[in-house]
Amino acid sequence: MSENVYKLRDRAGESEKITVNLGYVDLGRIDLLVQEGFYSNRTDFIRTAIRNQLTAEGEAVKQSIIRHTLELGLRDYSRADLEAVRVAGERLHIKVLGLARIASDVTPELALATIDSITVLGALQASRELKSALAERIR
Repeated sequence: MSENVYKLRDRAGESEKITVNLGYVDLGRIDLLVQEGFYSNRTDFIRTAIRNQLTAEGEAVKQSIIRHTLELGLRDYSRADLEAVRVAGERLHIKVLGLARIASDVTPELALATIDSITVLGALQASRELKSALAERIR
């Protein structure tokens, strides 16, 4: 009989185990959906919920990926650009291959509120006070 037993390929690395703490009422509602056959088990429900949320936030994820990608050439950051980032409650990770310029009217306070990191392979043009304020964030 053992000749019919085959070891399946290990799937390590394709998933990560997480722990989720839920209240009793939420857990009961999940169990009810499992009992009614909507999901095969709790894990199936949680995976489905996470996938649905990632789909709903798809555009935000896409924009984040774009924002974190290395840009090639010249990239200007105006005061209006950084104010829009602040209003949106976002933070920038500036990655440029070429020239990154931060407008002269950008205050150190605005830059600190909106820029998490700056990586420039080439040159960074910004006021001396702006470079000084952002020194720990420039890589």
